[in-house]
Amino acid sequence: MLALRDLQRKLPFGGALLMMAFALGGCSSQLADMTPADAQGHAREPGSYLPVHDLPPDRDQAVIPPDQRAKIEAELAAARDRQAVAAKDAK
Repeated sequence: MLALRDLQRKLPFGGALLMMAFALGGCSSQLADMTPADAQGHAREPGSYLPVHDLPPDRDQAVIPPDQRAKIEAELAAARDRQAVAAKDAK
């Protein structure tokens, strides 16, 4: 019986706190959009973004010659195999 009375006393306070939390939470998004009255507006330039449809010209030569590419791939494969062996030994 005593616990029920304590609950009946605390319930209105808890409800009021919950309602205040919801009310303040709803206002926070609007407060974030506000700016001071003396703030200067930023002009948006229409040409400030890079054009998406303009692509760089095609290259005449390969970035990496095929023989160097094969050498690099072989070195990476050897490093991968060494790492696999080292990881297996560590377990």
